[in-house]
Amino acid sequence: MPADTAHIDQRLTDLEIKASFTEDLVEQLNQIIIRQQQDLDALARQIGQLREQLPEAGTGQPRGARDELPPHY
Repeated sequence: MPADTAHIDQRLTDLEIKASFTEDLVEQLNQIIIRQQQDLDALARQIGQLREQLPEAGTGQPRGARDELPPHY
């Protein structure tokens, strides 16, 4: 029986190590998600500011390539 106990203890230790690494990984991924959400929020604010600066932003009609004159005209 002592051999079985040693085997079970080793398996338990291995599982504890894996659980510890998994917790660290989950925390790192969580921090990455938080930073990405902050970046997305900042980009959304910048897009909103740019839309306010465009005169056609309030019309709700997208402009197409045919609406633009080439630079040589």
